[in-house]
Amino acid sequence: MYIAMNRFKIAKGSEGQFEDIWRNRDSKLKENPGFVEFHLLRGKTHDEEGFTQFVSHSTWESEEAFIGWTKSENFRAAHKNAGDNRSIYLDPPVFEGYTSVVDG
Repeated sequence: MYIAMNRFKIAKGSEGQFEDIWRNRDSKLKENPGFVEFHLLRGKTHDEEGFTQFVSHSTWESEEAFIGWTKSENFRAAHKNAGDNRSIYLDPPVFEGYTSVVDG
């Protein structure tokens, strides 16, 4: 099992726009071999710093399956407009990948 996550700092007040971007994107994740599930998680709003934390969380059968997705046409299509909304991001996304060592 492999977990792929991206952490996002989204400008306070832009949370709805960010959620809509993810809701309306045609990622075709389910068409990719080894895909298990996806969640977009909303964390705390940090008023002092002016952002809300979000995490995209996808689960894959293996790291190889995830890497295959990142090299696919579906991946390119899902990310083709990523730069259109830069104003709502305080920083670039931060990727983290994890391999499961204990299940259950």
